[in-house]
Amino acid sequence: MSVSNRRKTVVVDVGGVKVGSQRPIVVQSMTNTDTADIPGTVAQVNALHAAGSELVRVTVNNDEAARAVPEIVKQVRVPVIGDFHYNGHVLLTKYPDCARALAKYRINPGNVGGKHHDENFSAIVKVAVDNGKPVRIGVNWGSLDQNLLTEMMDANAKLPQPLDARDVTMNAMVESAIQSAELAEQTGLTHDKIILSAKVSGVQDLVDVYRMLAPRSDYPLHLGLTEAGMGAKGVVASTAGLSILLQEGIGDTIRVSLTPKPGGDRTEEVLVAQQILQSLGLRSFLPQVTACPGCGRTTSTFFQEMAEEIQTYLRDQMPVWKGKYAGVEELKVAVMGCVVNGPGESKHANIGISLPGTFEEPKAPVFVDGALKLTLRGDTIVAEFLKILDDYVEKRYASRK
Repeated sequence: MSVSNRRKTVVVDVGGVKVGSQRPIVVQSMTNTDTADIPGTVAQVNALHAAGSELVRVTVNNDEAARAVPEIVKQVRVPVIGDFHYNGHVLLTKYPDCARALAKYRINPGNVGGKHHDENFSAIVKVAVDNGKPVRIGVNWGSLDQNLLTEMMDANAKLPQPLDARDVTMNAMVESAIQSAELAEQTGLTHDKIILSAKVSGVQDLVDVYRMLAPRSDYPLHLGLTEAGMGAKGVVASTAGLSILLQEGIGDTIRVSLTPKPGGDRTEEVLVAQQILQSLGLRSFLPQVTACPGCGRTTSTFFQEMAEEIQTYLRDQMPVWKGKYAGVEELKVAVMGCVVNGPGESKHANIGISLPGTFEEPKAPVFVDGALKLTLRGDTIVAEFLKILDDYVEKRYASRK
């Protein structure tokens, strides 16, 4: 699955995961543990990986974190990226085992040392070159290179028709990314070891800055709002911004930066990223359940409970099914609450069930590949439907191994 206008880039190898060109768009995430807490960080990296994160980033901000990285990497099965700010040139040089263990380094050009910017930036790049590691040059409008921004603001002020400050900032972000990539290559990093990003927190700003950045090079691009927010706001904002760009063929790896509730599940950001890609038809990760929202004909919560139970069952089964049934992630299931749209939606799915509305005749027709298979009745509808589902998966996908 891909959009026909997918932007062509070089391919960057990140610990065995290929990013760029016509490769599948990669889902990544980041821990929020103290990296020095090895057991806690390992547990979260493994949880994110189990949820579907193909790359996981960790903060490397002090000596304790840098010392912990090699042991963390030993205990996980996913490429680990180091996130560096301010002192990356010191830590990567001081802890060579950390530099060797990481699959990629993330550098923010705005946070590498003020007047010593080029020197510190080049020091990180030299470590990457010595260890054969790729680098993401991640510009962030909250920590943009102030020297560059000031120069561009001053130059803009002298124009007959100056741009507004927002547009100058967008231009400065693009220039920071491109100039930093050029400096990295001058320092010895090869062209196929660089990924770029330009992170902002507003949806329209995100779309605009990547539309400006994409034509400037053939480096793979990492997409994401830098601070998407909590709950529905974070999910909707990320979906809105990423979907526009992905549909335009821009973006090679994505992260959905959700703020979890206190004690909340960090893996939610992985599931949202997967669902964005799957909803756009770019990748398939999990069988999809179509379920109606309910109305006055479905005052019973039975169909809602059944839809949730089936969705949970599919997610729980996927670790087993992925190893046995090729293509099962493309399965489409419909769980409908009444006879209005139920039979029609069920026919469009691979397998579907149309439950009776509250006052409808108590029967539930099951459709398989568009044809009525049987009708279920009674208190065992859920168990019977799951058995039909298991049988369908076995027969449909076993032969495609």
